Amino acid sequence: MQLQTPYLLFIGHATDPLSIKMAKSAADWSPEKCIGELRSEGCTVTTGLHAMDLNEGVAAGARSLVLGFANSGGHLDEEWLPMIHQAIDAGLDIISGLHDRLTSYPELVSAAQAKGVRLLDIRHPTKRLKTGKGYRRAGKRLLTVGTDCSVGKMYTSLSLTREMQQRGLDVDFRATGQSGILVAGEGIAVDCVVADFIAGAVEELAPANNADHWDVIEGQGSLAHPAFAGVSLGLLHGAQPDALVVCHALGRSSMRAIDNRPLPSLAETIAVNEQMARVTNPDAKVIGVAVNTSSVSEADALAYCREVETELGLPCVDAIRHGVSALVDRLEEI
Repeated sequence: MQLQTPYLLFIGHATDPLSIKMAKSAADWSPEKCIGELRSEGCTVTTGLHAMDLNEGVAAGARSLVLGFANSGGHLDEEWLPMIHQAIDAGLDIISGLHDRLTSYPELVSAAQAKGVRLLDIRHPTKRLKTGKGYRRAGKRLLTVGTDCSVGKMYTSLSLTREMQQRGLDVDFRATGQSGILVAGEGIAVDCVVADFIAGAVEELAPANNADHWDVIEGQGSLAHPAFAGVSLGLLHGAQPDALVVCHALGRSSMRAIDNRPLPSLAETIAVNEQMARVTNPDAKVIGVAVNTSSVSEADALAYCREVETELGLPCVDAIRHGVSALVDRLEEI
């Protein structure tokens, strides 16, 4: 589907920075596609873009309203329906990355048809998918994996892709979630794929390629997270990765949206992900660690990364603070 830009990013009355990751991803990685953010009373977070109301956004040239928030379960809160109706009346396409489909609301469908605009549920694949086979395929692939969900797998994947492009490597970013799709303009949100077809979807997303071509595949969830491990495993098998980068959030005491469940250690995460990845690629290996250190000072961040490097014998960086040159150096050895 073709997404009309520029986007007006609607973040509602969000108070948790992680809850606007779809909007924040677009603002950080494709700012040229964004015109501003639309906030509601009580909102305490921001994408960093200029705040404007709906009329200001339309006057500035917005073509689509993006529902830039996320919640557990991906539900559309009906309190936002009036805003969506207003945006439709103003002639904007509506882009949603939620599990609940815009097209399941007859009143929205009727309004959109009357105004000649589109309701775009980008989280839901529209093409027919096949089951995975695990047959060896040409080209090289990297997959980001994590100790938990929302630890920076997409940001790390995009950082790696950008660094590799700057080095002149043949590389593509492959989006597997709604935020990545909004940035890249294409992809498959694997958490909305029927379980039997997840691996096959990733095989199709990152098919055989030239021997020196890299696909950097955005990871999802964590093998250690009870809610999302199934998606993570399907991604591992379908990606058939040559390289894995483990992502981690420093300072998180419990897995996201679950109380009293500590994150696994980096060593445990490396071991289980390598074991599962080798089902479809016996040579799969972790080549480094990317840590979100935003909760600590720069000095503490560097100290932690050095500790990890000493413990694991792998490069460890904060992709945003430190860049990913050390990780790409390892990739160029493969």
